Amino acid sequence: MLKQTLLITGGAGFIGSNLCEYFLSKNYQVVCLDNFSTGHRYNINHLFEYEAFKLIEGDIRDYKTCIEAVSGVDYVLHQAALGSVPRSIADPITTNEVNVSGFLNVLMAAKEAKVKRFIYAASSSTYGDADKLPKVEHEIGMPLSPYAVTKYVNELYADVFAKTYGLNCIGLRYFNVFGKRQDPEGAYAAVIPKFVQQLMAYQSPVINGDGSFSRDFTYIDNVIKMNELALTTTNPEALNTVYNTAYGEQTSLKELFLYLRKYLAKFDAKIAEVPVIFGPERQGDIPHSLASIAKAKKLLNYEPKYNMQAGLQEAITWYWNNLKKHD
Repeated sequence: MLKQTLLITGGAGFIGSNLCEYFLSKNYQVVCLDNFSTGHRYNINHLFEYEAFKLIEGDIRDYKTCIEAVSGVDYVLHQAALGSVPRSIADPITTNEVNVSGFLNVLMAAKEAKVKRFIYAASSSTYGDADKLPKVEHEIGMPLSPYAVTKYVNELYADVFAKTYGLNCIGLRYFNVFGKRQDPEGAYAAVIPKFVQQLMAYQSPVINGDGSFSRDFTYIDNVIKMNELALTTTNPEALNTVYNTAYGEQTSLKELFLYLRKYLAKFDAKIAEVPVIFGPERQGDIPHSLASIAKAKKLLNYEPKYNMQAGLQEAITWYWNNLKKHD
């Protein structure tokens, strides 16, 4: 017997496709909404074998599409967005149209459809210039990029919809998520798959700055677990708030490079000799990012399974077997 129906916006993207795959395996009906601006059909082609999977090709900037997508849906996992700080600096208008107006369209459609819960991808970029570590949910600074502004506005809208319309919302502030299906291509590719692809080609990755900047790199399976906990929690205190979605461990970019090179060298010994290049710091970058996951542990019983090194080893095996397939 099928469980309830999920709408996963951005379901052909990196995180979205992993969520689609997982919840189909858990016997949910899954509706994927994507316009394929940053997602890929090859991320979801294998999901069409599930009768419970439905694709709607459309854009969250179109309200009618959002209304169609939420029809008959019990829960929304909103992942659709234009990510990337540099992209938002280059084109703040489109970033705002997708991340704010698009978000509001999906939120409004969910409210009209009386969905049971609205879970959305928030961002660690919301912490802005707050320099206290680790990051705790109720202490944020001023945003450092248009992207950060848009993700903070999402949190404000969700809070207002919870208070005004009674729509149960949970925001998950993702910290540097990585794992299978993360796209290494394009100007705004995430650092891990981009570095992996370069190392596999014996090319030197470029680190922005001296390599001392650090991140709380978070393996995709931990993120899937957080979405599941947010979806299924029966704790009323856990609703209508935001959570750091991370492992709670710091890794510098130089350390990251050394781990990647070491793990890839197990597949190809020549990779161990590839050096790194240090370039200029990138505008809008936060120097250090480390999450406190105490709130998620307390209210959602979150216990992340994969630390950064364990996740990297899983991811690199996947990258090695798959990255060359979509050249």
